[in-house]
Amino acid sequence: MPSARHFLFPDSQAGVFHVVSRLAGRAYYLEEENGREEFVKMMRAYEDVCGVEVLTYCVMSNHFHLLVRVPHRPDGFDVPLEVVVARLERALGETAAGELRKQLEFWRTTKNEAAIEEWRQRQLARMFSLSEFVKRLKFRFTRWYNQKTGRKGVLWESRYTSVIVEEEERALRTMAAYIDLNPVRAGMVADPADYRWSGYAEAMAGKARARRGLVRIIGQMAWPRETAAAAKPWGAQAFPKIVETRALVFYRAILGGQGTERKREDGTVVRRGVSEKVRERLTTPNERRLASEVLMRRVQHFTRGVMIGSRAFIDGWFELNRGIVIGRSRTERKRGSRPLGKSALRGLYAFRDVK
Repeated sequence: MPSARHFLFPDSQAGVFHVVSRLAGRAYYLEEENGREEFVKMMRAYEDVCGVEVLTYCVMSNHFHLLVRVPHRPDGFDVPLEVVVARLERALGETAAGELRKQLEFWRTTKNEAAIEEWRQRQLARMFSLSEFVKRLKFRFTRWYNQKTGRKGVLWESRYTSVIVEEEERALRTMAAYIDLNPVRAGMVADPADYRWSGYAEAMAGKARARRGLVRIIGQMAWPRETAAAAKPWGAQAFPKIVETRALVFYRAILGGQGTERKREDGTVVRRGVSEKVRERLTTPNERRLASEVLMRRVQHFTRGVMIGSRAFIDGWFELNRGIVIGRSRTERKRGSRPLGKSALRGLYAFRDVK
């Protein structure tokens, strides 16, 4: 039975989430380059449709990882009809977009303005929702892939998994690095920048959205001391070039530090990682970075837990949502947080063991 979906707020899906979804039967349908390319294009289009931000991502051969930030719905939020239509047309593809235009034109010719407004309001109601974003992205990709290959039926496993990530710098950096180092751990590339279907590689290529995501992940460290980061709203606008560059430099150092290869004394590789040559290129001796090695192994609770963050963040949420655990834990459990581990993960906690 699928596990329940958890959110920070009872009436909103706002927050940051690590989302993982796998192809049915763990098949390698995403082996083809154009499949991964199309997925990324659709992902970026549905960001606009749903009003969310993908801070970083990695599209592998049979699954994907997304670090998604869902904002709170602003008071009085509204989007004009022409903007809603333009965003949907970019996401839907030529055939479905044509059908949408025909439907809207029919309502206009029959002077059914009420139907047009009802449709617009439905689209607005679906925004700021993690569930809607992932559902619509997966559905759109399934339709494209099946049409392209002549395939029929379900493409993805029934549901996606999501882990809440505290929106503070260390938790965001740790989870983001875990995501962007996926192809290195899998032995697909030596340098994470060489795997182009990832947020880090996209940022290295100069793409504005990916670099904005890194600014959010790195946080205050990306801003020069003389610049008040708090004075700059965290919207969809482009950040100053110096801030984007600093964020990329710090993030490269983090990936280099966390991507250390692990070997036995005889030189046998225990866990793949970036080579010393690549690590030297990524890191600089003066950069602050997380301790090395830990994220070169699979961290179970990054994908199968409920929440990642500080002890206070998790315990505060747990007290308000104690009812999700069962048995004696509901009344006797003192804390929701459990430490993730030693060394590099010290100070980070997970909420897990729901049953």
